[in-house]
Amino acid sequence: MSPSDERTATDLVSVVIPIYNAAATLDACLRSVEGQTHRALEIICVNDGSTDASPDVMRAHAQRDSRIVVIDKPNEGYGASCNRGIASARGTWVAVVEPDDLLEPSCYEELLACARRYGGEKGVDVVRAAYWRVFPNADGSETRVSCPYRHRVRPPRQPFAIGDGVELLRHHPAIWAALYRRDYLAGQGIRFPEIPGAGWADNPFLVDTLCRTDRIAYTDACVYVYYERDLNEAERLALRSPLVPLERWNDMMDAAERAGVSDRRVLSALALRGVNYALITLDGADEETPEVRELVARSMGRLDPGIVFGEPGITPAGRRLFARVRGIDEPPAHRVRRLGYLAREALYRLRTNGVAFGARMVRARMGRLLGRGGDGTRAAQR
Repeated sequence: MSPSDERTATDLVSVVIPIYNAAATLDACLRSVEGQTHRALEIICVNDGSTDASPDVMRAHAQRDSRIVVIDKPNEGYGASCNRGIASARGTWVAVVEPDDLLEPSCYEELLACARRYGGEKGVDVVRAAYWRVFPNADGSETRVSCPYRHRVRPPRQPFAIGDGVELLRHHPAIWAALYRRDYLAGQGIRFPEIPGAGWADNPFLVDTLCRTDRIAYTDACVYVYYERDLNEAERLALRSPLVPLERWNDMMDAAERAGVSDRRVLSALALRGVNYALITLDGADEETPEVRELVARSMGRLDPGIVFGEPGITPAGRRLFARVRGIDEPPAHRVRRLGYLAREALYRLRTNGVAFGARMVRARMGRLLGRGGDGTRAAQR
């Protein structure tokens, strides 16, 4: 092992865990962090004003493991908790873990090895990885499938700028399947938006971290275990606060503008997300309400029609919405391009996760459509 390899292998990783009323899952989460094969960890538990037994669980673990630091603070939300943890971090690298998820035992070993291949902290600012999605089954068992960008991030070289790995922007932010160089975050002033609750604060953080550097490294190893309640989880969360997705998307666009993004691949990914989020917002809010109408109009006004109508991932419902809100004619759909996109998506999902899970996705999507009157496919690509 070279001196550079040795330094990376012993790099301190600061693991920030924002915690609010997570007692039911926190013990298992902490055990998965404590059990990492990479031992040089600083485990920062940020107690966001929990009212359940979460503080007792944290302190019990802290008594057994000196690497654990507990920070108590009033309830301010996910973003503020992550910022507090990152501000207190001492590691070369920073990671975020959500308290209802788990890490694979070699998570940080895999991520650090990926960084080491491309120069370690001197050559890499962000390391991203694939992850597992876990869904509960009716019989009490679980189904595990890989994330929707695994095997799709194929940059011509590494490290890379996000345009060469744009699939990382087209799906769930998955900011926790990653390592961030602490000095990069500090030097760029990258922070989570501080808003009540969870608030989809991971969305602008995703853009800030990936669009301000050309030193991203990626590994296809699934290092993180992300638990989802069902296939429509993002939509169900959005229905509780229907303006939040589109508000956070505007924060994403602000971040992209600050970073000077001009790559059409990146702008197309952001357009896909923006139109999908507008559809989600209108699923749960009355468009005739002035606040909603203004938000949707302002959001769609930030998009280039050529990019929107040229993005095959945007559904017919999304195209119609965009054209109507902008007061422009919708050009004829490029049917071959759209069908090709759908065929590639279907083949990818079939190859990656099998027939049974594919059928489950179709049933979930049909249930979603029937629940809203069948207005078109509205995937919430969080």
